[in-house]
Amino acid sequence: MINTREFKIVFMGTPDFGAEVLEELINNNFNVVGVFSQPDRPKGRGKKLQPTPVKEVALKYNVPVFQPKSVNKGEGFDFLKELNPDIIITTAFGKILRKNVLKLPPKGCWNVHASLLPKYRGAAPIQRAIENGENETGITIFKMVEALDAGDIAIQKRISIEINDNYGIVYEKLLLLAKETVLEFLNSFDQLTLKPQNEEEASYAEKITKGDLIVDFNNDTIKVHNKIRAYDPYPGVRSVYEKEEVKIFGSEFSPDLLSTENKEEPGTIIDIEKDGILVKCRDGAVKIKEIQFPGRKKITTIDAINGKKLKVSTHFSLY
Repeated sequence: MINTREFKIVFMGTPDFGAEVLEELINNNFNVVGVFSQPDRPKGRGKKLQPTPVKEVALKYNVPVFQPKSVNKGEGFDFLKELNPDIIITTAFGKILRKNVLKLPPKGCWNVHASLLPKYRGAAPIQRAIENGENETGITIFKMVEALDAGDIAIQKRISIEINDNYGIVYEKLLLLAKETVLEFLNSFDQLTLKPQNEEEASYAEKITKGDLIVDFNNDTIKVHNKIRAYDPYPGVRSVYEKEEVKIFGSEFSPDLLSTENKEEPGTIIDIEKDGILVKCRDGAVKIKEIQFPGRKKITTIDAINGKKLKVSTHFSLY
């Protein structure tokens, strides 16, 4: 049986999700010899360069970290060859690996992806799964090829998406599953059987645009609910209330709300409950629990009602 803890692992990733997976590997005594991450980006009002979360973990454990413009050529590829990895593992790296990189490690290049491939290949699989009303998602580890997220599957694990799970909840479920799955993948590496993806079932999770973040209450209630929760707690969907752009969070769906009889136009605040407001949609109503006004912190909609920032019979509208 192969001792995968002797593998020289190069890890590639950028955001928090990748950072957590990297730390799980290090804490379980896998031999991470180097880390690649995207370049630091300016953040905040001062626009100071901030290290990526993956870089922070690498520095914490004194693992060499590299942030070249490209890992496929030039000094990036030279760094990689010097590390002489047995295996490369990527998680939310954000860059495409070319054939010369994919062929370099004898044990292959593998990606930890947050969807049930071949569904939701691409940049935003968690948000798109929620937005489309999926009742399950998962983690897939596959052998990388040049085509986007299209390689043979080594291991796949599922979780449920409950009707009122938002992005934050699903993210945490998937993060826990990703850490468990990557350990299982390495611990059973020599026993894995690869399974080709069915191209006929492939779908794509396109990168999120500003237009994706606009909620339209003229849609069916469940579609409005899915839109809001797919971007909650970050970055939040937008609507216009009393000529101000606001962000909306804390959507709650119940089948009872589909029977809401009200002739008000969609987007109208039609009632107040103890924990949120009811907003009319095309075929019912959705409960909304939190709102953020321009330049303000997020507050509950009940506090907004009590502070007369929201009122029954007023409405949210498109731009």
